[in-house]
Amino acid sequence: MKNFKQKGDILTLISVAAIASGAGLLVGSIFGITQKAVGAGEEVDVLREGVFTVPKNSAEAWTVGAKVYWDDTAKVFTITNTTDTLVGVAYAIAANPSAIGTVLLDGAIR
Repeated sequence: MKNFKQKGDILTLISVAAIASGAGLLVGSIFGITQKAVGAGEEVDVLREGVFTVPKNSAEAWTVGAKVYWDDTAKVFTITNTTDTLVGVAYAIAANPSAIGTVLLDGAIR
């Protein structure tokens, strides 16, 4: 197939800010988990699909299958839908309070 460029599960993006390895990165409507630490304006590969242990809004209890959003201001995952970007679902129960959750990213652009 002549028009195939690459799989979409790992993409190279330009980081909009300094970011740690394993952090969430939102560029436009594309969301992924960074594979290394980079500075602002640097290229970084992001994983768009898979199961990840992530920082969450500690004041929330997550149930399996609950929709999970990325809060780009607080840089945490949340189940509260305000203006945040839907990125996947909770893959495991997470207590309130707890700072860590498990999320399944599905790679969809929303």
